[in-house]
Amino acid sequence: MAADRSAARRASSAPSAPSTEPSLTSSGAGRGSAELDRIIHDRIRLGIVSALAAAPTLTFIELRTILGTTDGNLSVHARKLEDAGYVACTKSFEARVPRTEYQLTPEGKAALERYLSHMEDLIRIVKSSESGEEG
Repeated sequence: MAADRSAARRASSAPSAPSTEPSLTSSGAGRGSAELDRIIHDRIRLGIVSALAAAPTLTFIELRTILGTTDGNLSVHARKLEDAGYVACTKSFEARVPRTEYQLTPEGKAALERYLSHMEDLIRIVKSSESGEEG
């Protein structure tokens, strides 16, 4: 029995042929691969990027209201997008009140377009496999 388990373990760890199908694996910013961009895939970060794609700029308060999240949660996710180069953050004061504005960068727009294209491919694959099962 132990031999069966170690044979199964070796078989499962054997390298497989690369797939051309979209996959849900980690992807770095700007990579032109079939991998899903984990930076954008998070619900809050996807919401930030999507909201910024629809508006030229949004303030921290506007984003917080749109997404219905906490200050801390929004701050952490916005920083991750900023570190990836997907959003630009501008801090200023308006009547002595801090004002933080976010804007989608060209890299962020391209990343969102890649992400949406990838998701459309996944949907197409699922739909075609479902219709193949029926017929």
